[in-house]
Amino acid sequence: MKLVDGATMVMSGGSRGIGEAIAVRAGRDGAHVALLAKSAEPHPKLPGTIYTAAKAIEDAGGHALPLVGDIRDDDFVTEAVARVAEQFGRIDIVVNNASAIDLSRTEDLPMKKFDLMTQINTRGTFLLSKLAIPHLRRSPNPHILTLSPPILTDPKWFGQFTGYTIAKYGMSLVTLGLAEELRADGIAVNSLWPRTAIDTAAVRNVVGPGLQTASRTPQIMADAAHAILTKPAREVTGRFFIDDDVLEAEGVTDFSVYLNGGREEDLVLDFWVEPKGVVGADPSKRI
Repeated sequence: MKLVDGATMVMSGGSRGIGEAIAVRAGRDGAHVALLAKSAEPHPKLPGTIYTAAKAIEDAGGHALPLVGDIRDDDFVTEAVARVAEQFGRIDIVVNNASAIDLSRTEDLPMKKFDLMTQINTRGTFLLSKLAIPHLRRSPNPHILTLSPPILTDPKWFGQFTGYTIAKYGMSLVTLGLAEELRADGIAVNSLWPRTAIDTAAVRNVVGPGLQTASRTPQIMADAAHAILTKPAREVTGRFFIDDDVLEAEGVTDFSVYLNGGREEDLVLDFWVEPKGVVGADPSKRI
């Protein structure tokens, strides 16, 4: 399956990691991809900028529009969405990818960091989705896909890093609410989350480099996102998908292609997911 002809995707972030992989996968279908990100200059610890990601999209066969700005800035996001619609004539897909992370325990988490996470993660997701709705209503296959976890209310999922959980669950609440609010409009609103740790520069920066071979590559999230975004919007909404479940339903049986130099039985589970098969067989093996 391919994205609809002339599909236009608007993504928050996307300069590197999972977001870039999803954007490049869309580029392979010839999609127009607009990236809304601050990363115009190289980061000392995180390789890649909005411009290197744009080049990767173009090299894959897509059309990129890098828009430098802050997802927390109402004026920037408003102007960016209007420019995308004007330049490409439509908006079909919104991917809420931008996210800030701090795994500090509550007593150690500065409120400045808490505010940053909630403003980028929850508010940014709400704002970009909100502004795109009028354009999505005119799309032949409109989708909003947010990279956020299933909402699990067992306290064990909150206790490790309450601040970060609140910020990520806020993104998931946007999915839950908008899916119902926009159901009659035929706009699909879903979330996608990885079963295992994904090897990205951001994860290495926060957790450390030792996790690389116990992670999968970002391509598994890109392939899972593509499978969701090519489905008829009216048939799939309000779902909280896990990457390997999506691909298994598509007929994928060999997940070794997503290994990052390690073994499947050594993969480490990501947050907010249960083990499946040999993957993460030891529930204590988490990020």
